[in-house]
Amino acid sequence: MDSSHIYDNIYRTQQERGKDIMPKSAWKLAAIIGALLVNACSPSPAVTPSPAPISFRIAFMSNRDGNREIYIMDSDGSNIRRLTEDPRDDFIPAWAPDGQRLAFVSNRGPDRDAEIYVVNADGSGLVQLTDNVEFDAYPSWSPDGQKIAFLSLRTGNYELYVLNADGSGVLQLTNDPRTDWRPEWSPDGEHILFQSDRDGDFEIYMINVDGTGLVQLTDNPAVDECPGWSPDGQQIVFETDRDGNQEVYIMNADGSGVVNLTNNPAADSYPAWAPDGRIVFASDREGQNELYMMEADGSNIQRLTDNEADDNFPARWAFASAG
Repeated sequence: MDSSHIYDNIYRTQQERGKDIMPKSAWKLAAIIGALLVNACSPSPAVTPSPAPISFRIAFMSNRDGNREIYIMDSDGSNIRRLTEDPRDDFIPAWAPDGQRLAFVSNRGPDRDAEIYVVNADGSGLVQLTDNVEFDAYPSWSPDGQKIAFLSLRTGNYELYVLNADGSGVLQLTNDPRTDWRPEWSPDGEHILFQSDRDGDFEIYMINVDGTGLVQLTDNPAVDECPGWSPDGQQIVFETDRDGNQEVYIMNADGSGVVNLTNNPAADSYPAWAPDGRIVFASDREGQNELYMMEADGSNIQRLTDNEADDNFPARWAFASAG
C-alpha cells in the first residue's frame, strides 16, 4: 500500500470515531514519514545472481574456401577459424564430451572413400579411426568419450556400429535389410537414436547401446530424420518435411509432444542441441545455407554466419548426464 492510501485510511478512521483530528495536511505528512520509516527498516529482497553463461564453440562444415572443410567459431558467431585443410572434403563434425577433440568424416585417403578421423580442437593430432573400402560416416561419441557410434556400408547395407575411441573393437549394432542412418548417443549412455526407412519411409528409432530394445519414436508418412538429444536427455530435436518443407521439430524422449519450432517456408535443417539449451540449425532462409541459433521453444532466432558459401552440418555435442 502506498503512502497516500495509508493517509486516507487513517483520516477516515479518525472521522468515524468522532475524534479530533489534525488537518489533512498534517495527517498526510505523518503517514508519508511513517511509510518511509517502514520501508527503510524492511530488509531488501534477496537478489538471485544470474547463472554464468556457458562457454562453448560451434563446429561446422563450410565450402567458403573452395572445398568442404571443418570450421570452429564462438557461440555468438565470432572468431571463425578453419580447423582442417585438405584438397579433399572434410565434413560431418562431432564434438567429444571433453570439448577438446572432434570426430569428422573425410575422403582424403588414397582410396578416396569416406572414413572417420579424430582431431584436436586446435587442428593438431589428426588420427584416422576407420580404414575400410566402404562408406563410414556420422560419428557420435559416447558421453564418457570412450566409444564412437557410426554408420557403415561395410556389409553391403547401411548399418550402425560402435568402436573404441582409438579405432579398435568394432561392433555391429543393427542388421536390417533397410537403411539405418545417423546414430546419436544419449546423455545417460544407455541408448542410441537413429533414423531408418525400415517401415517404408524414414522414421526415428531408439535402441539400447548393445543393439537390443528397438523402439520406434515417430510414425509419419513424411521423412523424419537427423535426431539429436537435449543436454538432459528429456527431449529430441529432429528435422522433418511433414508440413511440406524441411522444418526443425522437438519431441519428448518417448515420442510424445511433437512441436514445430521453425515454421518457415525456407528449408531449416541439421539441428543440434547446444550445451546452453539452445538449438543450432542450418537454413537457406536468406538465400544460401547459413547457421542460426534459437531458444528451445523456437524463439529469438539469431543468425550466426553470413557468407556466400554453404555453411551447414553444425556439430553435435556429446552430453554427459547430470545424474
